[in-house]
Amino acid sequence: MARACVIVLDAVGAGELPDASEFGDAGSNTLGNVARAVGGLDLPTLEALGFGNIEPLEGCAPQPGAPAVAGRLLERSKGKDTTTGHWELMGVVTPQAMPTYPYGFPDEVIDPFMNRTGRGVLGNKPASGTEIIQELGEEHQRTGKWIVYTSADSVFQIAAHEETVPLEELYDACRTAREILTGKHAVGRVIARPFTGKPGSYERTPNRHDFSLEPRRPNYLSLVRDAGHKVYGVGKIGDIFAHQDIDEEFPTKSNVEGIQKTEELLRTVEEGLIFTNLVETDSLWGHRNDPVNFHRCLQDFDRRLPDLLDALRPDDLFILTSDHGCDPTTPSTDHSREHALLLVYVEGRNAAGRVHEEGEFADVGATVNSWLGGRPPGKGIPGASIVERS
Repeated sequence: MARACVIVLDAVGAGELPDASEFGDAGSNTLGNVARAVGGLDLPTLEALGFGNIEPLEGCAPQPGAPAVAGRLLERSKGKDTTTGHWELMGVVTPQAMPTYPYGFPDEVIDPFMNRTGRGVLGNKPASGTEIIQELGEEHQRTGKWIVYTSADSVFQIAAHEETVPLEELYDACRTAREILTGKHAVGRVIARPFTGKPGSYERTPNRHDFSLEPRRPNYLSLVRDAGHKVYGVGKIGDIFAHQDIDEEFPTKSNVEGIQKTEELLRTVEEGLIFTNLVETDSLWGHRNDPVNFHRCLQDFDRRLPDLLDALRPDDLFILTSDHGCDPTTPSTDHSREHALLLVYVEGRNAAGRVHEEGEFADVGATVNSWLGGRPPGKGIPGASIVERS
């Protein structure tokens, strides 16, 4: 039976998009700049698969006979965030940028949020998540007020200490914010950001939870399910797609757990799509401008990649891609407007170093849909299949 696996290496961008300067991201190249910053990538399994064919990468030589199709994918949507990127991978283009709030959220958002949750608000400004909890965490614990902040992305983030506000109350507050943030204030995600610790040493916990807008349908996930296949979401895939068109969800608290669950599914499920997000390149290292540990995170994946490849069955489709950039070598701690990386491997085939030219994000979903026998998407859903079943 037909199977496909898509793994999104979150924020592992492959060079600035043509309009990057409009987003303040001229010169961003997450992969290329990380490679230079660490004196060359050390990713032997990815290199053998064809990683060096994506773009020139110090330490990662091109492989003329690589078994995987390599390339870079262009984004049509007007954004550079997780929701926009993942949605477009599955054929949902966001032609108008989701709203952002460089000066904080207006009273028409904050007032009903405070009234309905019964707590006040601190912050209400763009901020680094790790920095704002150090700045406001003690006051939050003293007053019980929410820490609300945003970023360059379309997000409404709520931070609360787990010993001050129970997790379920934090999640309920996020659901309330999601109900309020509609129409012109329909941000891409409301994000729960729980933390623990003491003043001066607060730390975020793995109990983050995202509350996304619902993507338009049909999309490539709905088409795959219409064709009779199941979709298995690993990591934050369920949250990103607002729990729509995901048959079974497997939330994870680390890349290690995400890789283990993906391998387990590859060894056990008989058909369908395994769709995985590995977030730590973004959440732990990209936003913290740490290229050394960004590289180490990629190395951790590279060391486990042979296990994933070993779990493939003949004619399984295996795709590695990304959703945006987050160049840790630039002054900005925000996402960057970049191409997505692309490696497409079919177990038992050799792509002989083929490069997928002028591809776009939605080619990923189009390839999966074609591979799993979904009907053609029709007008309005972009993407072209990269490989075909024989």
